[in-house]
Amino acid sequence: MQPPELLTCEIPLWQKAYTHIAGVDEVGRGPLAGPVVAAAVVLPPWEQIPPELKTLTDSKQLSEKTRMALFPEIQALALDYSLGVVTADVIDRINILNATYLAMERALSGLDRVDYVLVDGNRSLPWWRGPQTALVKGDSRSLSIAAASVLAKVFRDQLMTALDARYPGYGLAQHKGYPTAAHRRSILQLGMSPQHRLTFCRKLLQEVA
Repeated sequence: MQPPELLTCEIPLWQKAYTHIAGVDEVGRGPLAGPVVAAAVVLPPWEQIPPELKTLTDSKQLSEKTRMALFPEIQALALDYSLGVVTADVIDRINILNATYLAMERALSGLDRVDYVLVDGNRSLPWWRGPQTALVKGDSRSLSIAAASVLAKVFRDQLMTALDARYPGYGLAQHKGYPTAAHRRSILQLGMSPQHRLTFCRKLLQEVA
């Protein structure tokens, strides 16, 4: 049986005895509210991956129902996984790029063992001392990164639904903090909540002022 295309990044590394390859991805860089969340996932060898997960791809291309169904399956299959969260106030303090790195660092530090890192994007992790590869559109090229993208997306969506109950009126459960027209109107009507990113909302507030 031939390995699926999405494992072409992992298989050569497995063959070099990198048995614990961590795929890392983040979600939540663009929203006006809420945290940025990163996930790190270590998958078993491809022979142990069930057929329904071998066609996994970027979480943004999957329906919410499909992501929700895959979430526990990925958790059960993974040799290890971890999540890292950085809140809105920290994003404001250190900027979104550094907050993304911090979320990824927290996710990776939660793993028991990492031999190699595959990270989504065009930037390597500057603080990671082990071997790594940055993959542009990695969530559609690496199964490990695709799995991480699903965990990060579902977990962040769950956080935003919980925040919606604490801060009603903004529609956080619906748009998940992204800058939709309805979300922008709610900020102008209600002001910012403690979960809003001042550095992201400042331009909107300045336009009104």
